[in-house]
Amino acid sequence: MAVKDRDRFSTATRIKLLGEQTAARVYRSQTKRQARRSRLTGRAALLALVLCTLIVALAYPMRQYVSQRAEIADLEREKRQAGERVEQLRDLKARWQDDAYAEQQIRERLHYVLPGETGFVVIDPEAARQSRTDLGAADRPWYSNVWDGVDKSDASDQ
Repeated sequence: MAVKDRDRFSTATRIKLLGEQTAARVYRSQTKRQARRSRLTGRAALLALVLCTLIVALAYPMRQYVSQRAEIADLEREKRQAGERVEQLRDLKARWQDDAYAEQQIRERLHYVLPGETGFVVIDPEAARQSRTDLGAADRPWYSNVWDGVDKSDASDQ
């Protein structure tokens, strides 16, 4: 037992024992630190903050850019339609400058006839019936028609 006691108090044994205790403490502290340690480091948090700031800073200009591009496309479409309309009106103007076309349109629209011709107008029976029903309003005084219009508009609101 004396050898064991002497061995226990020897310097080499003490250093060895201290090394083992220290290694055990370091190992325990490292495992605790690793268990508690978050995966988000300071650099990662800063990078995330910078990315979020860039996204927020660029969101409004990108939205404006997209809306302006859509507006430009709409204006180009309107310009193209206006150009087509101008071409149609130029063609119509050129047609009206032709005397034969103007005479044809005058005869068709205004029911003109040349001297010596007999003009006929064909009336649609449905249109004639509708015009007769409308004549009932023409036979009454104007203020009755106005009052009937007010009554009809009140009835449509209800």
